[in-house]
Amino acid sequence: MTAHTPPTPPFRDPQLPFAKRIDDLLSRLTPEEKVSFLHQFAPAVERLGIAAFRTGQEALHGVAWMGPATVFPQAVGLGATWNTDLVRRIGEAVSKEVRAMRARDERVGLNVWSPTVNLLRHPLWGRNEEGYSEDPRLTSAIATAYTHGLRGDHPTYWRTAPVLKHWLAHNNETGRDVTSSSVRPRVLHEYDLRAFRGCVEAGAVAGVMPAYNLVNGRPNHVSPYLREQLRAWTDEELLVCSDAGAPSNLVDSEHYFDTHEEATAAALVAGVDSFTDHGTDSSKIVARVEGALEQGLLTPADVDAAVRRQLSVRFRLGEFDPHYDPHAGTGEFDSPAHRTLAGEAAEQAIVLLRNDGVLPLAADTRIAVVGLLADECKLDWYSGTLLHRSTPLEGLYERFGAERVEFAEGVDRVLLKTSAGTFLKVPTAPEATDEVRGAEGALDPALLAGRTDLPPLTTDATGTELALVDWGEGVLTLRAPDGRYLSVAEDGYLRASADQPGGWVVQETFRLEPRADANTAGNTHGNGHLLLHLGTGRHVCVAADGVRVAGPDEENPEVVEVIVVESGEDAVTRVTAGADVVVVVAGNDPHINGRETEDRTTLRLPAHQERLLAAARAANARTVLALVSAYPYAIEPGPLSAVLWTAHGGQAAGTALARVLAGDVSPAGRLPQTWYAGDADLPDLLDYDVIGARQTYLYFEGTPLFPFGHGLSYASFSYADLAVRIEEGTAHVSCTVTNTGDLTADEVAQLYTRAVNPSVTRPRRELLDHRRVTLAPGASAELSFDVPLSAFAFWDVAQGRWRLESGPYDLLVGASSADVRLRTTVTLEGEPSAPRPVRRRGLEAADFDEQSGVEIVDRTKVSGDAVTPVAGGTGELIYRACDFGTGTTGVTVTAAGSGTVELSLDGGPVLATLTLAAPTPGPYDHLTVDAALTAGGVHDLRIGLRGPLRLAHVGFSG
Repeated sequence: MTAHTPPTPPFRDPQLPFAKRIDDLLSRLTPEEKVSFLHQFAPAVERLGIAAFRTGQEALHGVAWMGPATVFPQAVGLGATWNTDLVRRIGEAVSKEVRAMRARDERVGLNVWSPTVNLLRHPLWGRNEEGYSEDPRLTSAIATAYTHGLRGDHPTYWRTAPVLKHWLAHNNETGRDVTSSSVRPRVLHEYDLRAFRGCVEAGAVAGVMPAYNLVNGRPNHVSPYLREQLRAWTDEELLVCSDAGAPSNLVDSEHYFDTHEEATAAALVAGVDSFTDHGTDSSKIVARVEGALEQGLLTPADVDAAVRRQLSVRFRLGEFDPHYDPHAGTGEFDSPAHRTLAGEAAEQAIVLLRNDGVLPLAADTRIAVVGLLADECKLDWYSGTLLHRSTPLEGLYERFGAERVEFAEGVDRVLLKTSAGTFLKVPTAPEATDEVRGAEGALDPALLAGRTDLPPLTTDATGTELALVDWGEGVLTLRAPDGRYLSVAEDGYLRASADQPGGWVVQETFRLEPRADANTAGNTHGNGHLLLHLGTGRHVCVAADGVRVAGPDEENPEVVEVIVVESGEDAVTRVTAGADVVVVVAGNDPHINGRETEDRTTLRLPAHQERLLAAARAANARTVLALVSAYPYAIEPGPLSAVLWTAHGGQAAGTALARVLAGDVSPAGRLPQTWYAGDADLPDLLDYDVIGARQTYLYFEGTPLFPFGHGLSYASFSYADLAVRIEEGTAHVSCTVTNTGDLTADEVAQLYTRAVNPSVTRPRRELLDHRRVTLAPGASAELSFDVPLSAFAFWDVAQGRWRLESGPYDLLVGASSADVRLRTTVTLEGEPSAPRPVRRRGLEAADFDEQSGVEIVDRTKVSGDAVTPVAGGTGELIYRACDFGTGTTGVTVTAAGSGTVELSLDGGPVLATLTLAAPTPGPYDHLTVDAALTAGGVHDLRIGLRGPLRLAHVGFSG
C-alpha cells in the first residue's frame, strides 16, 4: 500500500494571492480559535501548524525592552536631523536587528509599535521625546522614511510590520485616559490627521494604535475616524492594536460603557483588531468577546474582519512562506555599519542655537566640562540596553586629550544626619554583581523588580557621602560613591542598587520635606527634613535592621539634617577658572519630571542646573551651554558664548558632541519645534485648538526664543535663483544654494508658504518641503521641490471638504521659518469663497469659524459631534458669511441637556432665544426646539450657549 502525501492546503500555497489564502485559512479556523486571535498574545493552532503570534515590539529608536541593541538618538532627535534618507537607513538597521534578535529569542516580535507620529503641539507634554516635530508635514516625512526602512524594499514580504502611535490628538499625560481633546474639524484635518495620512498613503504602514485619550468626548478606541478616515486612505488591510489596558479603561476609568462586553464589542466594530489587555492572560478578552457574541452585540463577521487584518500582517511578514521570505536569515546586529550609523545620527541631530565665534574649539583648547549630564549617557523608557556608551566627558577626553580637560559634575555632596546623631551609611557589598536594569530583556519592563541581593542602608558615626541632585520641583536623586542610586525594592528597604533611575514607577527619587516643628522648642534639627520616597509615597525611617520606608500605619519617619560637604557651585568654580572654555552640559533625566505618565509643569531649567550655569558664567565668560534633553527649555542665551541642543543621542552621543565642538563636523540639525521664551507663551496643556490658541510656529504671534527650523552652522550659505512654475496641478519650485564658507557642511533648505489674503485664519507660515544637502566650500546645488497644489488647500468647514482658495500665495525659501532668504508670490486658481448655504444645509454645531468657552463632545457614542459650554457655563460660536437666502423665518436647534441658545447677526442684538428648560434624560437624547427668526442675505451668525446643553445642529426655514 502506498501512502499518499496530503494535499497542500491553499493557505500554504505561495502561488496564490494573500487574500485567497486568508479566505482559506479563515474557513479552517473554528469560532473559538478566531476569538483567541483577538488578544495580543494569539495562541498557536497546532492542528493547522500555525505558530503563536504576538503583536507589539517597541522599536522607537532601536529595539527596546529586549536587552542589548543599537541605541540611536531619541525620536525628537531624529526629527531634528531633518534627514529622511538617514532616518530610512536607521529604520532599516532597526528592522535588521529585530530579525537578528528574533532568530535567537522568539519573544522578539516582528510587529513593531513604532513610530510615534503625535505632533509636538505643546512642549510640556511628557512624551515630547517620542515625537518628531510640531509640524505635520515634517512629522509625516520623517515617519514615512522610518517606516519604509522598517518595512524593507521587497514588494511582497515585509522585514517588520510598523504600527503608528497614537491615534489621535494625544499630547497630555495628565489624566490621559480620561481627558478629552477638543479638536475642531479644521484642526483635525489640517493638523492631527495629516501626520498619519501621509505615512499611511506612502504604503509602508501595517496599522495604528489608538491613544488612551478621548477626542471630542469619545474614546479613541471606539473612534469613527478609524473607519471614516484611516481605512479610507489605503486599499491595504490595516491592523489596529489597542494600547495596553485601554480596552478595560472604556469601563473602568472612562465609564463610557456599562459592561466590558459592550465596550469590547464597540471597539471591535469601530475597528480595533487586537486587544492589548491583562498582559499575557487572554482569558478575560476571550470571555468578553464570547459574551458579546452571545448577547448579539457582535456577529461572527465582525470577528472574521478583525482576524483577517491580523492574518494579512502575518502573511506579509512571511510567516506562512518561510522558504520564500527574503528577510529570513538576513538579520544584522551591532555591526560596524550600525555603530557608524548611530554616530552619524547623533552628529546630525545636534543643533547649534547660538555662537559668538567661540566654536569650533581649537585643538589645544583647555576645557572645563561641568554639569549633571557631562558624564552621562541617558536612556529613556523606549531604549534598548546599551552595548556601547559615550558620554560628553568621554568624547572630550578622546578628542582633546584628558590632560586638557577638567571635570566637575556639579552634584551637591552631602551627608544625611539622623536624629540620633548618626549618618546614613551605604554598606560595602564586594560580592554584588554589576547588573544593569533590563539587560535580560522583558516583554513588560514595568514588571522588573528592584534588587534585594544587596544589603540595605544602615547608620554609623561617619556615614557615606552621597551625590544629591535636584532635578526640579524638589525631586531628588541620591547616589552612592560607587555610582549606584539609592532605590527601594519591594521589601521596602533602601539600597544603593540602581544603575540609573528608571522603571514604570521610578523608585530612585525622593523629596526633602521641611519638618512641621523644625523650629519648635525641643527639636534639635533646626533644618530638619523628612525624606519622602516618591515611588512609594512613604517617608524614610531608620529601623534596627536597616533603613527603609515606613509602613502604611507607621508614624515615626526619620528627621534628617542635610550636611553639605561640597556644593555643586563650589565644584564648578574650582575647575572652571583656569580653563579657556567652559562647557556646561545640562538637561533632563528621561525618567524624571517629564516622561510617559508625567507632563512637565515649566519650561525652566531646574534651579540646581541654573545655579551651576551661573557659577560657570561667573568664573569664565567663555561659557558654552550644551543642552541634552528630550524637550525645549526656556533659557537666557544672551550671556552665553554658544548654545547647542541635542536630544539624548544614544550610544554615540558623547563622541558626536565632541566632534561638533571641535569642528570635525559642522552642526546642521534644525529645531523640529518652537522654543518659547517662557511659560507665559504657552496655552493650556489641554487646549488642542492650535488655530484658536495660536499654537506652534504655524499660528504663534509672539517672539520665540528660537524659531521652528532654526539651527546655525560653522559655514555660511547663500540662496539665489528662485523660480516657480505651475503646471498640471503642481508647483515646481527651484533655487540654488551655495556654500560660501571655508569648510564642508550641510544646509537644510526649507520651503514655506503663506496665503496672502485668506478668507479664514491660515498659518502665518507653513512648511511645504525641505532638503538637507552637503556642500563643499564654494560648491552649489540646485534644489527642486514639486509641491502638489492640494498642499495649499485648507479644510473648508462651510463645505465639509478641502478647498484650494483662489488668490496670491507667498513662497518663502530659507534656513528656518524666520530666516527667509528668497521669496516670491504666485497666484493660484482655485475655488472662490462662497457663503455658507445655511438655509439649505443648516449648520453642524462643530463647524464653527471661531469659538470661546466651548468644547466639542460626542453627539452619540458611535459618531457625530456636538458643542457644549465648558463646565456648563457660557460659550460663544461664530459662523462667518452665512447665506439666509431671501426669507428665513424660523430656526430649529437639535440639542441635549438643558440651557439656552441665543442667535444674533453681525454682532447685533439677540434675535432668537431657544430654551431646553428640563434636562433631557441623557446626553444623547436630543430634542428639537423651534423659534421665529427673520433674516435674509449674508451675515455672520453668533450663537451664545448658556448652561449644560449639547448643541448638535441648527436648521433654518422660511
